[in-house]
Amino acid sequence: MKKSLMAVALIGAFAGAAHAQTSVQIYGTLDAGIIKRSGQTLNIGKRSANTLGFKGTEDLGNGLKALFQLEVRYEPDTGTVEVGGNGAQRPLFQGQSRVGLQGDFGMIRIGRGLTPFHETIGAFEPFHAIPTPGGFYTDLSVAGYSSQPLDPNGYSNNRWSNAVWYNSPVVSGFQLNTAIATKENNGGAAVIGRGTAAAPQYPVGAEASANPFSVTATYNNGPAAFMAGYERNAIESKVWSVGASFNATPALKLMGTYTKQDQEHTRAINPDTKSWVLGANYTMGPGKVLAGYGQKDQDGLQKVKQLSLGYEYSLSKRTYLYVDASRKKGLTTNPSTVNHYDVGVNHSF
Repeated sequence: MKKSLMAVALIGAFAGAAHAQTSVQIYGTLDAGIIKRSGQTLNIGKRSANTLGFKGTEDLGNGLKALFQLEVRYEPDTGTVEVGGNGAQRPLFQGQSRVGLQGDFGMIRIGRGLTPFHETIGAFEPFHAIPTPGGFYTDLSVAGYSSQPLDPNGYSNNRWSNAVWYNSPVVSGFQLNTAIATKENNGGAAVIGRGTAAAPQYPVGAEASANPFSVTATYNNGPAAFMAGYERNAIESKVWSVGASFNATPALKLMGTYTKQDQEHTRAINPDTKSWVLGANYTMGPGKVLAGYGQKDQDGLQKVKQLSLGYEYSLSKRTYLYVDASRKKGLTTNPSTVNHYDVGVNHSF
């Protein structure tokens, strides 16, 4: 009887150890709301990216772990895979698909995901990096820069495929984040650049003229945080940015960024775009106010100004209601001034 009980105990111990060594998590976000923009009819849409993800780690011993992450992005109103701005369907694992190792040396991953520049600057934007037109993350915060101009039209502008990432350990608040991508052909459209429509600088399906790379450094020390980043994409456009945030009180967080993009490789004149964004978050019980103002200036040719206000009300740790209002002036589109309004609900699991 004692041997039987010991055997059961050993089996339970080994089962518990195996469970502790390997873990897989299913997670996601569902965001849906009602949106109204100048020049468009009222529609059902989203404020944040809708995701379904799978991530996991395996303990390899001696402090070393294997890890993976796959992330699907989808449309909440139709249930289809996420579509781009031109209506084209994006890849199944649009969000990311990476595998790697983590240890005392830091973390190294291979696959597809956000570049370090885009991943870092989102922490210094008042709408916490949600890709809504009512916020600043996809345009003014990055001075209109695109990380992957040689991908098909409609793909996201802030991710790399065919890339390797390295994140250093955090040492006294400092961390270094880097990535480099290959020159592989991703099936993108032509980029006219310094060429002509008949002979574009980067023809359809062109490879990169240089290896894209991205590097950021961050520092977090109590209420203050700082970042500096630099990136070069596949057609040798370059962007650099500095940012800071400060918790002035437990309820009030202030933040700001300054960014410059250099497109000299593909533009003979007026290659520089500069932008800045100032923002604040103010927490009142279960509610949070989001506010920001920014400007983007392309060598004096075009100056875009944006004012955005938002409010989030938490019903629980995983569910909140939101309402946003934004006004963007100086666009080259028709209309040149766009007002954006949305109201909806966001749930994470």
